[in-house]
Amino acid sequence: MAKIKTGFETSRELDEMRDIEVTLDFTTNALASVLYRQGETVVLACCTKEARLPRWFPRDATKGWVHAEYSLLPGSTDSRFRRERNGAKGRTAEIERLVARSLRGSIDLEALGPVALNVDCDILNADGGTRCASITAAGIALRLAVRRLIASGDCLPIEMRPTFEQLKEGWTKPELTEEQMVAHENSVIPYDVGAISVGLIDGKSYLDLDYILDSNADVDMNVVALANGDYIEVQGTGEESSYSRDEFNALLDMAEIGMAKISAAQKASLDGIQ
Repeated sequence: MAKIKTGFETSRELDEMRDIEVTLDFTTNALASVLYRQGETVVLACCTKEARLPRWFPRDATKGWVHAEYSLLPGSTDSRFRRERNGAKGRTAEIERLVARSLRGSIDLEALGPVALNVDCDILNADGGTRCASITAAGIALRLAVRRLIASGDCLPIEMRPTFEQLKEGWTKPELTEEQMVAHENSVIPYDVGAISVGLIDGKSYLDLDYILDSNADVDMNVVALANGDYIEVQGTGEESSYSRDEFNALLDMAEIGMAKISAAQKASLDGIQ
């Protein structure tokens, strides 16, 4: 399907991101929840601990699992988005897999231990970059959930986990020092994961595409990366054109600027939070 360009005006500089706002524990029932706003795109990410590991895990599994779900709420777009009552499909299913892959790419599942976590990303308002905003919000929620599991003794270093015999005899959870908790959190999630959209419009690289910019992009790209600069996934599409290696590199350079800002926002939002 051909892209219908709308014509656009933007008050932002080419390398200027939309404002980011993070509200923690927006809902109280989830293990960790994050209301994440990037410009007019708003995501609610909730991380919950499942009662058990997936059925396909072995009974004596020592590592955990992270799953993700994604949904556009009916009122999140200018025309009502119909609920997908029979499960995610098409674009929604593809984005769910991307979010889940991104989270699992940032976490050491062995260090997590036999714990299953699910992160639900619900789009409250969509103005471009919803999959990237979901990954960034989910990354914050995941770290906060892991921090709380460590504090409660439900996520322990391997050497502190009980054996089957210890559980039968009656086992008391050990209390970790603050230093041990910080060290274990950083072993479970060494670096935060986030994502940013970039695009080429008339040969110029733009950072953080909202709906108008995305609608006019000749090339758009979603970049998922860790705070240390490592990439998890790069999705680049020439909408109605090809692009050169130099243009590809320019987009990655622009994404690097955005990822530095996102990583700083993630770190600041969780600083000192339990």
